[in-house]
Amino acid sequence: MQELFFIISLLMCMATLGWSRSYPGTMPYNVMNFGAVGNGVTDDSQAFIKAWNAVCGDTSNNPTLQVPQGKTFLLQPTSFQGPCKSSNLQVQIEGNLIAPEGPSSWKGKDRRSWLYFANVNGFTVNGNGEIDGQGSQWWKLCSDALVFEKCTSFQVSGLKHINSQKNHISLDNCQDATLSNLHISAPESSPNTDGIDISASQNIHILNSNIATGDDCIAINTGSSQINVTGLTCGPGHGISIGSLGKQGEAAAVEEVHVKNCTLNATQNGLRIKTWQGGSGYARKITFNDITLTDVDNPIIIDQFYCPHEQCSNETNAVKISDVSYTGIHGTSITQDAIALNCSRTVGCDNIVLEHIHIASSNSKEGTYSTCINAHGKCDDSVPSVGCLK
Repeated sequence: MQELFFIISLLMCMATLGWSRSYPGTMPYNVMNFGAVGNGVTDDSQAFIKAWNAVCGDTSNNPTLQVPQGKTFLLQPTSFQGPCKSSNLQVQIEGNLIAPEGPSSWKGKDRRSWLYFANVNGFTVNGNGEIDGQGSQWWKLCSDALVFEKCTSFQVSGLKHINSQKNHISLDNCQDATLSNLHISAPESSPNTDGIDISASQNIHILNSNIATGDDCIAINTGSSQINVTGLTCGPGHGISIGSLGKQGEAAAVEEVHVKNCTLNATQNGLRIKTWQGGSGYARKITFNDITLTDVDNPIIIDQFYCPHEQCSNETNAVKISDVSYTGIHGTSITQDAIALNCSRTVGCDNIVLEHIHIASSNSKEGTYSTCINAHGKCDDSVPSVGCLK
């Protein structure tokens, strides 16, 4: 009996001293064991960094950083840097993460991002927790909420993201990632609060998610290829956008983007490709299949003259747009001009294909029409019809 009591006492002592840190991989690295408080007021940044350093240095098969439920953790801008020793690391977020309320709280900190993962290979970020950027005081500034840079073979799933300072999730120079079952939201009036922003990344899959923000639900930028978006519900927001590309004469390269089985509700744009005058490069091999529209403004739009400013330069060069297909697009538009293909006279848009399109007006007393300039390709079974596509 005394021996049993001794063993139990020893185990309790080892747990108090952080047993999970002494024996890597045997237990999750709970941030509470590294000094986190979780009251939503105390700065828990250093506790998260310590926990990350421990899990990143663990050589076991599935080391896990655990953020427990029932707690709210206040974090300053925090970096989670790799490379890590395990190629199967997990970050499990069941509690809530909140940012400081405004820019004055970030004095001396890097304002470009809040939660920053870099150079990590093979990991998962998941859970039922909430990531709150408290972005209302930031919407005139620039700071992305959750950033992945130079990361490979990772998954993000199940989380709720609200009120980012700028983009909710940004991927930059990443490869082989799956983002699924996410819920992303910000007020419709909030500027630049893109749901998921992708740059210079390859083989990215976005699945079965709901995004409602003040800007693009998905934005795909230069250097990106093999981007697949399936089962997305988008709106409000600015729709699904490729671009803008070619700003200030830059060369752009986007290809193999495939969007299917998505729903757009009351978005300011639907399926949009936007390029600046004066750019170069290409956007090609893009497909939009089986898309449902409800009260969407500008449902299908290609714009090689994109310029959100009052005055823009008149340039003849443009990013080449080609091999773009729209198939099975149906629903309602709040504008009569439901399809707008506005392409450059010198560069134009080639092999644009529209098939099985039916876009009616939200106003039953009105019809829909298309505009088409310097676009070439074919149109079959489309309402409205597109005259310049043979």
